[in-house]
Formats: sequence, C-alpha cells, structure tokens
Amino acid sequence: MVEDALPFVDLLGHNSYYVLQGSLVSIILGDMKTDTLENTRTQMRRGVLEMCILSIISEQEAYPSDIIARLKDSRLIVVEGTLYPLLNRLKKAELLDYQWRESSSGPPRKYYRITSEGERVLSALKDSWSQMVEAVEHTIHKTNGTHE
Repeated sequence: MVEDALPFVDLLGHNSYYVLQGSLVSIILGDMKTDTLENTRTQMRRGVLEMCILSIISEQEAYPSDIIARLKDSRLIVVEGTLYPLLNRLKKAELLDYQWRESSSGPPRKYYRITSEGERVLSALKDSWSQMVEAVEHTIHKTNGTHE
C-alpha cells in the first residue's frame, strides 16, 4: 500500500485505494492539457455516478427516465447512452435487480430496485465518499496555504 492512500471498497467489494498522484497533481498545478483534464473529469464523474444511481434507487424503485431526471436536478447531466451501461454493470454485479411493469402509455417498463448486496455496497461507497471528500478538502486547504 502507498503511504497516504485512502482505502475504499469498490463495486465488487474489493479493498482498493485512492492515491493522489499523476493527473490529479497536474490538475492542482494547472499544467494539464484540456483533453487530459476532460478525461480526468469524465473518470471522476463516472465513479460518482454509480454511487448516485445506487442512492437514487435505494430510496424507491426507479425507471431509467426517473433516474436521469433526478441526476439532472442535481446538475449531473446523464443521457440514456451513459445510464444503461451503468445499470447493466450494476445488475451484473448483483447490486441491482429489476422488474417489468405494464405501462398505460406504451410497452412494459423495467423498474430497477437495489439488492441487499447493493445496500451494503452503497453504504461502503458513502463512507468512502465522505473519507475522500475530507481528504481532498484537507489537501486543497493545505495546498492553498490555509491550515485548519
């Protein structure tokens, strides 16, 4: 393990570590190329989206358009082409399940619900997220010369 690494549990329950290095250091220093910066933002967002999707579905069963609307309300703009692969990945990891329901306005709809394993992973992700935010805030404040 690398010193100052932040542990977290990934979607499959494996112990992993966040390490602030490489492209993240470049972001702090501001010497990153635009395409690399966008790639880093995309990667960060993708990891957060899985936690947000599990969180939304943990509140109640959800249809994909409802999930997209909730994410848009939170300024996490997602299109169907992004959401469906994430839902499929979470389903394959047995964190979500779904049920078909008849619709009065067209064909049956797939409503997603979180599994007990999904609840366990979501709880671990929320803990990891809190630790990560705290570590990043601590790093940013120290980098900016302020100490709390």
